[in-house]
Amino acid sequence: MHHASETEDLAQRAATGDRAALDTLLQLIRPEVVRRCGRFLPCREDAEEAAQDVLLQVARRIDSFQGRSRFSTWLYTVVANCARQKYRELKRRAAEQPVTIDESQQVDPRTTSVIAGSRLDLLEALERLEREHPHLVAPLVYRDICQLDYAEIAERVGIPLGTLKSRLHQARKEVRPWLSDASG
Repeated sequence: MHHASETEDLAQRAATGDRAALDTLLQLIRPEVVRRCGRFLPCREDAEEAAQDVLLQVARRIDSFQGRSRFSTWLYTVVANCARQKYRELKRRAAEQPVTIDESQQVDPRTTSVIAGSRLDLLEALERLEREHPHLVAPLVYRDICQLDYAEIAERVGIPLGTLKSRLHQARKEVRPWLSDASG
């Protein structure tokens, strides 16, 4: 098990342009990234694909990591964004090629994962929340999916703790009916 401090240290060095530190960092965080993507995308291949995107983004954008927050926190944001991006892409793909369900053929798991995935309800709810109450999305993602603590989220989103708690409460209230529909 690697130490968080080691990861933070590598991230700081990578942010200043140290390529070797970046390579080590990417190797170090990969398993964690795949696991986090799996929280959004239950189908293994989808999670793996999203994880690739995350590592790519980290490599591309590490110089924008200021060290103002912990690297692990910065990484969560990248994970959440890439996973949701991947979800939209999968959904589009599924919509473009309607699967004719025929007993004799195995249905392609890449197109069905979005439909059959247990987190479909959550991702769908996030999409709706984004359209209807965009300011409620971040608190919900950070707290219920990334499981960051309140103080850290408040700092990230740049709002007082009390505001965060009421937004989170509101966000959960908004998505609850959508989620219970799906899980019947």
